[in-house]
Amino acid sequence: MSVGKKLVGFGIGIALGISVVGIAGAQSTAPANTPATAPSPGTSAQSGQSSAPTTPAKRPEPPTRDPHTPGYVKAKELPDGENAPPDKDGNFIIGSTHTAAPEATVHDGVPSGTVYEFTMSSADSKFYPGIARDKGTFGTPDPDNPAKLIVTTSHPAPYTRHVAVYVPKQYVAGTEAPFIVGADGPDRLLFTVLDNLIAEKKVPAMIAISIGNGSGDAQGSERGLEYDTMSGKYAEWVESEVLPLVEQKYSVKLTHNPDGRATMGGSSGASCALIMAWYHPELYHRVLSYSGTFINQQWPWNPETPHGAWGFHDQLIPNSPRKPLRIWMEVGDKDLYNPNAMRDGMHDWVLANESMAKVLAKKHYHYQFEFARNAGHVDFATKKQTLAEALEYIWQGYPK
Repeated sequence: MSVGKKLVGFGIGIALGISVVGIAGAQSTAPANTPATAPSPGTSAQSGQSSAPTTPAKRPEPPTRDPHTPGYVKAKELPDGENAPPDKDGNFIIGSTHTAAPEATVHDGVPSGTVYEFTMSSADSKFYPGIARDKGTFGTPDPDNPAKLIVTTSHPAPYTRHVAVYVPKQYVAGTEAPFIVGADGPDRLLFTVLDNLIAEKKVPAMIAISIGNGSGDAQGSERGLEYDTMSGKYAEWVESEVLPLVEQKYSVKLTHNPDGRATMGGSSGASCALIMAWYHPELYHRVLSYSGTFINQQWPWNPETPHGAWGFHDQLIPNSPRKPLRIWMEVGDKDLYNPNAMRDGMHDWVLANESMAKVLAKKHYHYQFEFARNAGHVDFATKKQTLAEALEYIWQGYPK
């Protein structure tokens, strides 16, 4: 972890360990969940062979899925440009025109929160000392188990991650604040939307902790290890190594009430958000997911959860008592479809999210699922249209 000067004002601050940056005009970067070097669908892989550098293959465009496909959940089709009501559970289909909500834009006269930034090093972590997969490699399916990927080119490697902390103007020093933890940060759009929603008294005055990943993607990478592992480890890392730093550095107090704690993310960051709350419901009750990677991407393979996050909808949620979670989910009609060498039937993002909606309904969860037309993976235009409504939905019931 580096500690440096604090820079105050709007615009992009110089990264000197800790900085303060304004959020006017800043944008969020959507995570790329799939490895650029993964073989495209239809490419054969020599099972059991060591991973070796390859020339990236151009992956076919995912098919455009119809939300009225047999087997998908029944959903209410909304007029084009309209969002689902923020106080209603259920399944909704939003149209193909994605106009940014007013809250996604900086407005004059709206109190602007302060955004601090600092870095964390793998050398300082007892939970994640760091791994990486060699560039240009991916892995091969186990010939005895197509749901298991063999990765031979992952090895220890250091990393540095950035963390951004948004403190709203309305925060009262010395009081405990609700907060949201986000993956693949910093997420500038989140900070802008919170400024507006808090000013409108549509959500509580919350702190946002937007945590960068440890680099890489998917199996064998640090990001994949953090986000796709089906355990409570990532939530425990946040609790032990991130939240205490936030409180110490910025003189804020974070609530211990799980009803005042939320998680969010896109792609594997979204599966991470649900994993945090699922394995530690005593810490988090609210989950926000864009293009959730509820598929078989866990590595190393674990016989206790052999299907990775696909297991949420095929085993865990159906076979477990209902947990006190409120969940908002989105998937795009052009979302990812089987973008690697595995042929296990568990790599369709749209089917995974449809299946999540189905099992959540059967278990009587409070959830809202939005199927977005004309939307790709972690589609930024869709996020600008829906993030304000999604935040309103997940924070229902909490004092504003």
